[in-house]
Amino acid sequence: MKDIVIKDAKADMTLPPDLTEKKGSGPVQVKVPVYTDSLPPCNHACPTGSNIQQWLSLAQEKNYQAAWQELMRNNPMPSIHGRVCYHPCETSCNRAHVDDAVSIHAVERFLGDLAIEQHWPVEIKSAVSGKKVLIVGAGPSGLSAAYHLRLKGHEVEVHDSAPLAGGMMRFGIPAYRLPRNILDAEINRIEEMGVRIVLNSKIDNILSAKLEGNFDAVFLAVGAHIGRGVDIPNDDPSRVTDAVSYLRDLGMGQAPALGARVAVYGGGNTAMDAARTAKRLGSDVMVIYRRDREHMPAHDFECVEAMEEGVVFHWLRTINEIDGTQFKLEKMVLDDKGRPQPSGEYEYLQADSLILALGQNIDSELTQGIPGVEYKADGTVMVNENMMTGYAGLFAGGDMVPSDRTVTIAVGHGKKAANHIDAYLHNRTYQKAAKHPLIQYNRLHLWYKTDADQSEQPEIAAHLRAKTFDEVLGGLTEQEAVYEAQRCYSCGNCFECNGCFGACPQGAIIRLGKGKGYKVDYNKCTGCEACYLQCPCHALEMVAVAS
Repeated sequence: MKDIVIKDAKADMTLPPDLTEKKGSGPVQVKVPVYTDSLPPCNHACPTGSNIQQWLSLAQEKNYQAAWQELMRNNPMPSIHGRVCYHPCETSCNRAHVDDAVSIHAVERFLGDLAIEQHWPVEIKSAVSGKKVLIVGAGPSGLSAAYHLRLKGHEVEVHDSAPLAGGMMRFGIPAYRLPRNILDAEINRIEEMGVRIVLNSKIDNILSAKLEGNFDAVFLAVGAHIGRGVDIPNDDPSRVTDAVSYLRDLGMGQAPALGARVAVYGGGNTAMDAARTAKRLGSDVMVIYRRDREHMPAHDFECVEAMEEGVVFHWLRTINEIDGTQFKLEKMVLDDKGRPQPSGEYEYLQADSLILALGQNIDSELTQGIPGVEYKADGTVMVNENMMTGYAGLFAGGDMVPSDRTVTIAVGHGKKAANHIDAYLHNRTYQKAAKHPLIQYNRLHLWYKTDADQSEQPEIAAHLRAKTFDEVLGGLTEQEAVYEAQRCYSCGNCFECNGCFGACPQGAIIRLGKGKGYKVDYNKCTGCEACYLQCPCHALEMVAVAS
């Protein structure tokens, strides 16, 4: 055989050994595996700070009460959230890159409903503090703050001007999305903890109420209950109402008769609620919106469900004038930045009444004249990183402060405020625990990809649900809820699959027993990365060995 001569030494890709660093032969340990805890994207996205992965893990073990208790550490109303939260956790779920996101809200709803059914109590472990907190507003933010402050041992009193507690959950979200028995059950649980809720009690002077009631701190959680208006030439203003007032009146059993044909002006979630409600009360309903569906702020599923129920949409239209039952609409066109511009073209339609759904404002009179309290241009109250206003001991959250207006964000505000109020009452500063590094999909080592589509929740047929306020969406069975919890990848945290144990060629991985994880025998470990590459959830990191 003819000898092979390598003419170009650079063609040899084998690196020469560095004999100056180590003596002997065999693999050189450069990195070693270290078990770590990382932050899954679902937890990261949750406005309440819920440890979603943890309670899903408990649910898949069928330890339902423990799963619910873990849920309740951060969110006092899981049955409500399982219905009305727009689940940003699922939008962030890594599983969505493979098939469908884990139906986290459906498992949450299952646990919340089970807790109501079996009357699971909330245990208060903190000692009585001797401190007293006034909360103004019995909506999601106020109730959340009350719950967390009570858990910390404080006396809590909630005042609300309405005859029923719940705020926008009761007077803004229709019963077909949130059944009132569910709402009442989770509010009652908070009361049973010792929180005092005083209804039909309007607070006009906060500082006087604080002084007279011997309160040590105040949390303002008054929702945005004032509907925004618009100047439309109209010969009969009595035909016009705002969506907030309309839904509130309905919640009190006093919904006005709007006629056979109802127009809803707006494109947000409140517009969808008003339109679908009017449809259920027997009217033909049309939605008028100045932009197109793509730029509609309402969640698309709300729009889809409204269309299924018979609501008609008029996109790229503004109301120019109202003459009796005749509405003059101007057609709009979108510019290159997606903003609507008038076209000068008009059309006409008939409607008996108009519901304005153009946004909501807060009542800023409550805080007028309080030293140090400042406002943004939209009337919302400015707070610092501790949720406190410029007046010491006066905190605010929910719709009162600059933020997106959802139930889940409001509940998150209540929890955050409670932590800072508790620190204020103890003359210290609350320090939030540092977050672990976030684990996205590209950091997982999924050597398996199971075919496991998301469970489908039962739903009332469109032609039936448009005539009733019965709940549209049903819940999961126990079997479905467990299955859904099992779809979780446990991103960033070990779930003891034994992948690392089986992959190690040196036997360096030691099992510590169920629930205790593993440890590495670094005397045997060569740093080959087999365990690291085998770990599907990225619970291992390769760390450089100190030289």
